[in-house]
Amino acid sequence: MSAALDRMLGALADPTRRRAIALLGERPRSAGELAGELGLAPPAMSRHLRALKEGGLVEDGHPTFDARVRIYRLKDGATTELKQWLAETEALWSHQLAAFKAHVEGGP
Repeated sequence: MSAALDRMLGALADPTRRRAIALLGERPRSAGELAGELGLAPPAMSRHLRALKEGGLVEDGHPTFDARVRIYRLKDGATTELKQWLAETEALWSHQLAAFKAHVEGGP
């Protein structure tokens, strides 16, 4: 498993961050909007957004009308490595469980 995948899984381990991801899946939002919807103080939201950025899940940018505001959005293709790892893990488990079932049932 790569270090990037480790950071991503670490970021997703927190339920508040997963809720932030769900909100960003609806549309891009400012940190203030996210904090308000999640019931968090701005410093706490900032820490969560930093973890999501370090995990490679979100990116931020400034709207053309106000460079002081950051708008956060989901990063395109961010979960590609995660999906691949999950597919490989599922295949491994499927193979192991099939082999275990064959052993228990007395097959080859």
